[in-house]
Formats: sequence, C-alpha cells, structure tokens
Amino acid sequence: MNRRAFGTVLAFSPFAFMAAPRSAAAQAEPPTRIRGVITSVAGPTMTVNTRDGQKTDIRLTEPLTVTTVRPVALNAIAPGSYIGTATRSAPDGSLQAIEVLVFPEAMRGAGEGHRPWDLEPGSMMTNGTVSGVVDAASGRNLSITFKDGRKDVHVTPDAPIVTIAPAERADLKPGAPVFLTAARNAEGQLAASRVTVGKDGVAPPM
Repeated sequence: MNRRAFGTVLAFSPFAFMAAPRSAAAQAEPPTRIRGVITSVAGPTMTVNTRDGQKTDIRLTEPLTVTTVRPVALNAIAPGSYIGTATRSAPDGSLQAIEVLVFPEAMRGAGEGHRPWDLEPGSMMTNGTVSGVVDAASGRNLSITFKDGRKDVHVTPDAPIVTIAPAERADLKPGAPVFLTAARNAEGQLAASRVTVGKDGVAPPM
C-alpha cells in the first residue's frame, strides 16, 4: 500500500486527528466525522449535504488523499484478518455488525480496541484481529481479539463489508457520497486532507 492510501485508512480509525488547532479552546474540540453527499466542489471548498440535512463547507487541504471502498465477500474474512466493525447491541445483548472494514495488512493494529462510535445512537467500534470464525444460520460469528480483550460479533449477509481502493480528486463530484473526518484550521474552517468517496454504487458505510 502506498503512503496516500495508508493515510486514508487512518481516517476510518477512531484515533485519527487532523489539522492543527488554532487555540487552546479549539484544541479541546474533537474532530468531526462527516457523512453525506457532495453538493458542490469549488476550488479548495467542498460542500456536503450531511445526513442530518445540514450543508457543510469543508476546506480540502493539500496534499489531499482520496480513496474509495470496494466490497469484500463475507467468507473472505478469515482467522488472522484485521478488521474494524461498527456494531449495535441486539435485544439479547450480543453485538451485531452494522458494517465491516477489512484493513490492509500495512494497517494491522490501527485503532485497536473497543470504543463508542457515532454511526448510529449507541453504536460501538471494534478494531482487532479475527481469532475465530463460526458459520451461523444467517451469516457468520466473528471473535475479534484486541489488546484489552475480545468481542464476539455476528455479521449478517446484508451487512456492508468493504476494503480500501484507490480514487482520484476528480471523483469528488456532486451526488457522490462521502465519509471524512474534519477539524478546525487556523481560520476556524472545517478542513480535511483525506476523503473517502463512494463509487460504482458503493457508498462508504463507516
């Protein structure tokens, strides 16, 4: 994997912090994960209609890394795979995958652990090594091991499973779905140097 793709994987990880803060107050402001659809791109400014219906301007900083995602088959996840999965709690307390990102080998260890996530209310993110795989009546059960413990996650056949693929700045165009993490720059603008854009009918599920 090249350095540009390596950097973009960090954007999927909960520990990714980008852009220098402009003050002590800004330093306390956490980065913002933005999910939505591009409405326009004018020079260095990309406008996104976020999933909550707000139009948000993001300053695209250079060097800009753009990637996309491509589908991965559920049966391709095997013991030893390093993955990140957003989960929700089922009524019985078990964890069910909302989506799964299969990390490239170069990113093994990225964001390792189990922590809150904001894909939906109450969701969690688990990054770790698949230590066990059991076929279920519907989907597969994965045991995910990380430095502080282990979580068992059920992945249904309809859960989006993706990995990283190359993309270009030209793919940032109106109508394209995007996922990114932005932080305030010295001028107080939301800024990002990494963007994941949907292509070929596959939207970033993170």
